[in-house]
Amino acid sequence: MPNARTGHCQCDAVRYCLTGEPLTLFACHCTDCQRQSSSAFGMALWVRKADVEMLSGEMKEWVRELPSGRRMACRFCPDCGTRLFHQVLGQEEVMSIKPGTLEDTRGLQPVGHIWTSRRQPWVQLDEGSLHYPGNPDNFEALLGAWHAASAAGADQP
Repeated sequence: MPNARTGHCQCDAVRYCLTGEPLTLFACHCTDCQRQSSSAFGMALWVRKADVEMLSGEMKEWVRELPSGRRMACRFCPDCGTRLFHQVLGQEEVMSIKPGTLEDTRGLQPVGHIWTSRRQPWVQLDEGSLHYPGNPDNFEALLGAWHAASAAGADQP
């Protein structure tokens, strides 16, 4: 696994390995992500679920309703509470890693920002990235932007 990336929760009880290439990385400025991250925004590194291998530990799960009415499973360490993964229920092939849990976070450059209508006024957005005032109608542009940046040799995780 030459391109494998490992990650873990804050207390190191839950460990995982990402064996495939990410699909996209974006920042979400919705108030739920602000609350969950205890910061100005959350980040979502979309990956294929089949590319995530659990190495150790067990997780707890909490399910919440999204503004769209869909439901999302939020998986976290039961010991330290670190949120590691999100997955929209019914979307079984793709999941989201909370990228700050990766051991190597260098190069975490999001290609877009969603829910910018809720962003904190002091957060400056990169003019070269995609911006959406809410959820985009679809995520094809975010997937394409990531693919283009990766193909161009941009520093991606």
